[in-house]
Amino acid sequence: MSDDGPEPTAEGIGSSTRRGWLRAVGVGSVAAGLATTGCLDQAENGRREVGEQGGRDEQEGRPDGTGSGGDPIHSGYDTREVTVETADSEPRGSVTAAIADTPELRYTGLSDTASLPADRGMLFVYESVADRVFVMREMEFGIDIVYADADGVVTAIHHAPAPEPGEDGESHRYPGRGQYVLEVAYRWTADRDVAVGDVLRFGPREPADAT
Repeated sequence: MSDDGPEPTAEGIGSSTRRGWLRAVGVGSVAAGLATTGCLDQAENGRREVGEQGGRDEQEGRPDGTGSGGDPIHSGYDTREVTVETADSEPRGSVTAAIADTPELRYTGLSDTASLPADRGMLFVYESVADRVFVMREMEFGIDIVYADADGVVTAIHHAPAPEPGEDGESHRYPGRGQYVLEVAYRWTADRDVAVGDVLRFGPREPADAT
């Protein structure tokens, strides 16, 4: 699934490059798909996405030049400040999130990242709301996975611990429904009392390497 074209209207999200492995597989209304955080998405347009390791698109194939070890987490990615607020606009917390809005970026996800600081995250952006499943394939650290609808309203939250040594992280499945998926540090949402019904607010898009 490709997100080329106009940026989403929920304060718009843009494109660039990112480092993580969530496997996203789309299980859309036309056909079921499989993704990594791995993310398994219900694929839009019947296409199969595997990528968000959070992410990889198996149909697109592995992008050239991925897996370059010790690069900064947001090197080569456009970023956006993402703030979580209550329905009454009370702030819960915010992160600088790398934007993953293409099959290639969602394929890579966070799998090449050694750790995720509390002030950083990754924002997966899709063209429309759909049922999705994220998995923890090849992840070395735990994360929280936050699903949000087209208006940024949080629809599901998962605390996803790192797979044990020798364990198949692909069996760790975290379903949800949304147009946006925000990955943050493990227990970040619990520490800030983030709950279903809260809202993601998106700041201006910053070009790659601006942070």
